[in-house]
Amino acid sequence: MADVISEYQKWKQQGENLRTQAKQAMESRFRELLTEAVAIAEEYRADFGAPLKPPPAVTAFRYKASGKARAKKAAKPPASKTPEPAKPAAAAPDPKVARLQKRLEGARKKLAEAQASGSPTRAIEDRIYEIEDAIRLARGPA
Repeated sequence: MADVISEYQKWKQQGENLRTQAKQAMESRFRELLTEAVAIAEEYRADFGAPLKPPPAVTAFRYKASGKARAKKAAKPPASKTPEPAKPAAAAPDPKVARLQKRLEGARKKLAEAQASGSPTRAIEDRIYEIEDAIRLARGPA
């Protein structure tokens, strides 16, 4: 009877070791695949100007650009054919206005990209107008 118990305990220990190894291998593989997916999504967005959407079964797919990628983007001058309107000199103390201005900058970049690629720009121009209007309303009467 002691042999059966010791055999079982050995088998159980081997199973635990194998389970631990499998867990580590799966976590490692998951991280590798996720890193690769993030790189592909960033490349897609950079090349085609739109985010790559995950399948409907995936409810959350978030990534942040690495420090190198952010530094590269900051160093790269915008390739805009049309000059952008002058930005206000003073920074807005209101966080709502600051968020709207950030969205406005993003929309202007999209407009420049769309103009460069020859895509229709009407929807983007309308969105820029809406954001500018929201900024004027948020600032209140002058």
